[in-house]
Amino acid sequence: MFDHVSFIINDKDRIGLVGKNGAGKSTLLKIIKNLQKPDEGEVVVPSGNTIGYLPQEMVTGSEKTVVEEAMTAFSEILDLKEMIRSLEHDIKVRTDFGSEEYHNLIRNHSEAYERFNLLGGSSIRTNTEKVLTGLGFDSIEFTRPMSQFSSGWQMRVELAKILLRVPDVVLLDEPTNHLDIESIEWLEDFLINYRGAVVLVSHDRAFLDNVTRRTVEISLGKIYDYRANYSGYITLREERLDSQIATYNNQQRQIRQIERFVERFRYKSTKAAQVQSRIKMLEKMDEVELDVFDESGINFRFPKSPHSGRSSWKQKHLSKDYPRKEYSMTLIFL
Repeated sequence: MFDHVSFIINDKDRIGLVGKNGAGKSTLLKIIKNLQKPDEGEVVVPSGNTIGYLPQEMVTGSEKTVVEEAMTAFSEILDLKEMIRSLEHDIKVRTDFGSEEYHNLIRNHSEAYERFNLLGGSSIRTNTEKVLTGLGFDSIEFTRPMSQFSSGWQMRVELAKILLRVPDVVLLDEPTNHLDIESIEWLEDFLINYRGAVVLVSHDRAFLDNVTRRTVEISLGKIYDYRANYSGYITLREERLDSQIATYNNQQRQIRQIERFVERFRYKSTKAAQVQSRIKMLEKMDEVELDVFDESGINFRFPKSPHSGRSSWKQKHLSKDYPRKEYSMTLIFL
């Protein structure tokens, strides 16, 4: 799938990963996240750097509420909070104030509390609710069980957890699939101002244009790195293809010339050395491949339908509500 692919994800990069279906975009994200091993080569991650990854689909099976599940992103903070609570209880019941054990408790409590504040432990609930709201949840839904939501809304919670962890690199595979327009706009703004690097796969061209500043294209097992957003990449790609076609045509002319020479002098002993030299030249030649892009599309035409009568439809006392987000319905009036 990949042929000696190599590139660097820099701090604060905003990379759009593009390529036709099956080119290997999702596979590359999994390799970067170390969920899939390459046949050869390696992914080098600086010590201490963290990577967050959102796949296209996943099943959570969580029995927690929305806000509880989202707050699992703060596992270290929650562990520190529990440790502080336990230490405070031990300190409260101790009476040996001058003992070494008591002073150790005080020191451990101080260190844990300092680490808790350093990680922003006092604001995790506020931050969690802010991100969940940005991704489309109403405040009254924070305490509803995850099991009551559709898989699409559960994916929003998974996205919230990644954003709340603030990893050094965020890998997002089609993150807008489960989002509405308002949530997409909020996510765009969040990612634009994100302090780490972002690598994303998306078929939403406007989303790519608004978020990314660099585009990495996978084509025929190779990658092409463009310092541009999606629209800029399209222009630069056309220039590359024009150059590639010219190189391909030149090589084809050279191949035809060599083949004609070989065919003409194949059986002449005086030209045997030259013929063999040209045959070896053909064998060693790295053939230029043309990238093929599927630019086909589909078009619909709906002819105007005749009017059905004076009154198309009559209804009294009609109502429809949407009590839960996992349900959606569209009424079409004809």
